Amino acid sequence: SHPVNPDDSVCRIRRETKGRGGKEVTVVWDVPGGEEELKSLGKAIKQWLGAGGSVKDGQIVIQGDHVKSILSFLKDKGIKTKKAGG
Repeated sequence: SHPVNPDDSVCRIRRETKGRGGKEVTVVWDVPGGEEELKSLGKAIKQWLGAGGSVKDGQIVIQGDHVKSILSFLKDKGIKTKKAGG
């Protein structure tokens, strides 16, 4: 099981292509709260973007490059975010 992130933690977002058959995905991790928060946030992001994705191993993985959109979505929800490398 994953440690629960403190509520003041910063949610990180990055775009990834490696090891995914060249497909771009946007990965969100270090989401404040526990597994339930992660799942409901993942669901909300997918619905909002109309994009596919999954939630596993403490990460939300959304198909496509949505870094900017997700940054503003999380900001609106009052979640501190930081764009991670790449």
